[in-house]
Amino acid sequence: MIRFVAWMFSLGSLGAIMGLGLMGAVLWAYGRDLPDHESLARYQPATISRVYDGEGRILAEYFTERRIFAPIDEIPDLVKNAFISAEDRGFYDHAGFDALGIVSAVVDYAQGGRLRGASTITQQVMKNFLLTNERSFERKIREIILATRIEQVLSKDQILELYLNEIYLGARAYGVAAAALNYFGKPLEELTAAEAAYLAALPKAPSSLHPVKNREEALERRRYVLGQMLRNGHLDRAAHDAAVDAPLATVLDGSLEPVVAQVPPRDYFSEEIRRRLPTRLTGINATLPEDEAPLEREGRDLLLEGGLAIRATIEPEMQAAAGVALRRRLEAWDRERGGWRGPLARLEAEALADEAAWRDALARTEAPRDIPGWRPAVVLEVGDRSARIGIEGVEEDADGHFIPMRDVRWAREARRGGGRGPEPRRPSDVWEVGDVVLVMAIYEGEGDDRTFDRWSLRQPPRLQGAFMAMDPVTGRVLALQGGFSYGASVFNRATQALRQPGSSFKPFVYAAALDNGFTPSSVILDAPVVIDTGGRELWRPMNASDRFYGPTPMRTGVEQSRNVMTVRLAQTLGMDKVADYAERFGVYENMPQHLSYSLGAGETTLFQMVAAYAMFANGGLRVEPTLVDRVQDRRGRTIYRHDPRLCIGCDEPFPEGALSDETPWPAPVARRIMDPVTAFQLVSMMKGVVERGTATRLQALGFPLAGKTGTTNDARDAWFIGFTPNLVAGCWIGYDEPEPMGRGAFGGTLCAPVFQEFMETAMRDRPKQDFAAPEGAVMVKIDRGSGRRLSDDASGRYVSVEAFRPGEAPAVGEYAGGEVIGATFGVTFGLGGDLPMTLDTPAPDAAAPAPAPSASAEGGAAAPARPAPPRAPSGGFTSGGLY
Repeated sequence: MIRFVAWMFSLGSLGAIMGLGLMGAVLWAYGRDLPDHESLARYQPATISRVYDGEGRILAEYFTERRIFAPIDEIPDLVKNAFISAEDRGFYDHAGFDALGIVSAVVDYAQGGRLRGASTITQQVMKNFLLTNERSFERKIREIILATRIEQVLSKDQILELYLNEIYLGARAYGVAAAALNYFGKPLEELTAAEAAYLAALPKAPSSLHPVKNREEALERRRYVLGQMLRNGHLDRAAHDAAVDAPLATVLDGSLEPVVAQVPPRDYFSEEIRRRLPTRLTGINATLPEDEAPLEREGRDLLLEGGLAIRATIEPEMQAAAGVALRRRLEAWDRERGGWRGPLARLEAEALADEAAWRDALARTEAPRDIPGWRPAVVLEVGDRSARIGIEGVEEDADGHFIPMRDVRWAREARRGGGRGPEPRRPSDVWEVGDVVLVMAIYEGEGDDRTFDRWSLRQPPRLQGAFMAMDPVTGRVLALQGGFSYGASVFNRATQALRQPGSSFKPFVYAAALDNGFTPSSVILDAPVVIDTGGRELWRPMNASDRFYGPTPMRTGVEQSRNVMTVRLAQTLGMDKVADYAERFGVYENMPQHLSYSLGAGETTLFQMVAAYAMFANGGLRVEPTLVDRVQDRRGRTIYRHDPRLCIGCDEPFPEGALSDETPWPAPVARRIMDPVTAFQLVSMMKGVVERGTATRLQALGFPLAGKTGTTNDARDAWFIGFTPNLVAGCWIGYDEPEPMGRGAFGGTLCAPVFQEFMETAMRDRPKQDFAAPEGAVMVKIDRGSGRRLSDDASGRYVSVEAFRPGEAPAVGEYAGGEVIGATFGVTFGLGGDLPMTLDTPAPDAAAPAPAPSASAEGGAAAPARPAPPRAPSGGFTSGGLY
């Protein structure tokens, strides 16, 4: 007997040793080459980066996974306990795995049940972070090994923090904080027991527990979680019963109004931040000490995964004003000339069977939905005097909604190749039942007294445009509108469209001249000039009026946008100097030295042009445009700041009383790229564009303003860029595929009205400053017609005050610029004795309407009442159409 017991003991010991050995071998075999579990101690999950305006409102979110990181101490106990009850009630007691749970799962499987994981929260963390979702015993063993190891490195709360922030919970939400917003529109601390239990139910099968599509399954799983919370002592009976009876209300089905403001749809401004910011962030880690590096990510990854807080430069009121002004002008031009191009889509008859059917079909129809006040609608009936419509987001009423015939007199059929058909006489000339259109509510009266008048038909115009406004001192972009509708086209025409700037480029030619011995009063011959381009034809640039005006002061050349004067000046200077200025101001990177570029023949963007004009407005200092003021990492540390200025004296106590030399002030660091007197001279000439030239309609704004219009050949591009000392803004309008815009299309008729409407809002609360002459400038009076200096007591409409550098001002009666530029040029024509010294003449872009010149152009005046001067014979080679 004793021998038998001893034998059995020996056999048992041997079996135990062999079992332990086998277990050790398994652990050794599967424990090799496992992922580094200690890396989880340094893990930072990919979280949402958010863009905020100056008042802290969310503008946009960027992410690969919609996750909002929530530290464990900010997650309410109610939420923690719900997940622990649902997934791992022994979480705080086990060593990483649940042995009894594993045995129970094996027994169930052996008895023919479904193979279940029996995974603890720690094991799920290992699977989510370091392993795959493969269902196998091998993965389970590796999972257990890693779980026991991580329990030795991280605390239970740290493991729970990883789990609650990493897990996918459906509705594009990763982590509990994002899920709380996506499902219930509220932060974690405001969740009810029923809501927390629903979130805890989701890890099991988020795609099968949708609160709308799978409501019954979702409620059943929520009841299970609430029961576990009651069993584990996290809820009392009354709270449990109330939560079970609570409806499953979410923001997804509209039964809950979100407490937290929802992220607005993506627009041109926020999308441009997404495009540009990664280049600023690339290499950001290298600029910080190693222990302060925000993330081991760069550029795009840092933006999409870094949990950044991005402060945008946008001024929401200005952004809205820019969009309204641009859309209003584009739509008005399209209505006047474009005609009706038909519905956006057409719904089939079965989709019109009842209200639920057409609403569902309309919601699935592609249509721009980001235009304020515009709504998609479907034509339900076509009558004799109106069409009845069903409108997205607007409830039906007893009478229905209608578009009256009087609203669509403009909707003449657009014909292929241009032109429009006859005016429609009946609704059936415009619509068919099932047509999907856009409509807008029209009201009569003002403010509280306004009343609804009608629903009005709308259509997105073919004509496109862009608008941009920025601070000329800091470079902060305050508004950026890249087209009529981001919902219709994400192409940003302010930053991505390369277009010919036409006459809006001329200031850079004149800037080069002013820095090379010319003055605003220098006289240039406005007479025919023929350029040998080296090709088969000669180039004969023309003014817009097809006239020449003789010796003319340079100021008038800018104000009236004279092409021939600009070409002659560029030829005198040399295109190498003009190219240097264009590149210095950022208009082009490597500008070809072709003479046609002096009239804006190259291609650039509105973004580059507005930034360049800002350097005129600020007196000639280099400024870099930016859409972002500052970027902070997830810990709140500033990792990027646009403004590099240092605050002098900010470390000292602020002095009391009036400002003094000791008052803290930002030290300027901007590099000067233009002489300040040159900048002031150029600004003064560009003020003349508004006062007497091609943009006189802008005088109605009533404050000092400078700017320049631009129109290209056949009116394919129209520009206006204008500025005050504290705001610069620019507009471009044209077709995406360049084509003529038609008679009367100029920078002053298309873009100047957009600029005017925008500035009425933008300058409402900004100081209306005039441009100050720089220190050392000598101010003298000049005859604006002849360019001669006048006495200091001279007055009259043709007297202008010009700035000169010390020692460069002419004596009374003398020309400011010496001899007439071009009087001795070798040209292939006779000058003629009847070319007068020109004075100011009306421009086609002036406020009062005037017949358009025979050649679509901006640069030039209406012809005076005298015989035309002699012209060189036509050789069929034009300027390329740039005025």
